[in-house]
Amino acid sequence: MGERLRAVLPSVFSVLLALAVCWCFIALTRDARTATDAYFQMLRGGLGDWPAFLDGGRVALLTRPLGEAAIKASILLLTGLSVAVAFKVGLFNIGAQGQMLVGALVAALVGAWWELPGPLHVLAALLMAGLAGGTWALIAAWLKLARGVHEVISTIMLNWVAVSLVDNWLVVGPLRAGAGTTLSTTGTPEILPSAHLPRLLGELSRLNLGFPLALAVALALWVWLSWLRTGFETRVVGLGAEAARAAGIPVARRTAQAMGLAGGLAGLAGAGLVLGTELRYPGTLGAPYGFDGIAISLIGNSHPLGVTLSALFFGALRAGGTRMQLLGVHKSYPELIQGLALLFVAGRQVWLALLRPRRRAPQASAQATPAPGPEVPRA
Repeated sequence: MGERLRAVLPSVFSVLLALAVCWCFIALTRDARTATDAYFQMLRGGLGDWPAFLDGGRVALLTRPLGEAAIKASILLLTGLSVAVAFKVGLFNIGAQGQMLVGALVAALVGAWWELPGPLHVLAALLMAGLAGGTWALIAAWLKLARGVHEVISTIMLNWVAVSLVDNWLVVGPLRAGAGTTLSTTGTPEILPSAHLPRLLGELSRLNLGFPLALAVALALWVWLSWLRTGFETRVVGLGAEAARAAGIPVARRTAQAMGLAGGLAGLAGAGLVLGTELRYPGTLGAPYGFDGIAISLIGNSHPLGVTLSALFFGALRAGGTRMQLLGVHKSYPELIQGLALLFVAGRQVWLALLRPRRRAPQASAQATPAPGPEVPRA
């Protein structure tokens, strides 16, 4: 069994085990038929209602579910890559949620206040959102490098600072739509049409440009980490900072660059939500995609291609989770599957021990060695 396959199988088995455990939960609380039908409904909600389409249904039966799955997957992919990039340099970026909130707010303000031509407006909003998220992450990087503050502590604290600053003050206060008037609207003003991420299939789906952009980012990160010198140095710093420093690699610079890039990716995730689906910063941004990125990264083994597959899979499950309610099953089961998969992936060493090839005991020689006979005296 190759080393690459052994590295992938723990994640695959963890996801399969999580699916089986959740199926058992539904079967125990309802019955086995309901559990099976709920899983089929989840797949139809995420991958399209293929039986109805093949029976003469509209193409929207496929495009709308696939579009919703792609939207969720693109956000999960960017936040998962944010955590993965920090992992590569030996940092645990738990602050992707706060970085995403800051990026989303900046994207909403650029989209609503700046007046630029269409493609340029979208590009400006994306760049400013990435810059804002990266700047927010660099605070944790500076605390780590200059003061020795552990990044887990600083990023958790920065998450709550971002929530209090953005959701609890700016969005409901000075930056809300109609601020200074008698309007009681929460959230920022709607972004201008020129800042909307273009829809790829028109009215057939909400699938927008954010999905191919997220895939392009994942491909670019894979090329950077695998083939470029700075990417190699980043991985070396993550494997051993002292050895990297002895080899002449600028450890502090690579650490700051990786953390800034991680924050920029989370900021792009927030921009994707605002420019693609919300079209403004609402009262609250909704699902905690930043925290979900931790699970997506760990299940994908912190590899850009593995994170991509993980995000696509769980994006489809989340898009189909609402259809499980047709059978009386709660729509949060995809999140439960994701959480259990993360729990099982945490026991990676157990999986690797089970997958380690067994060594055979040395077999005894079939032909016994004859015992030495008595010495014959000489005449």
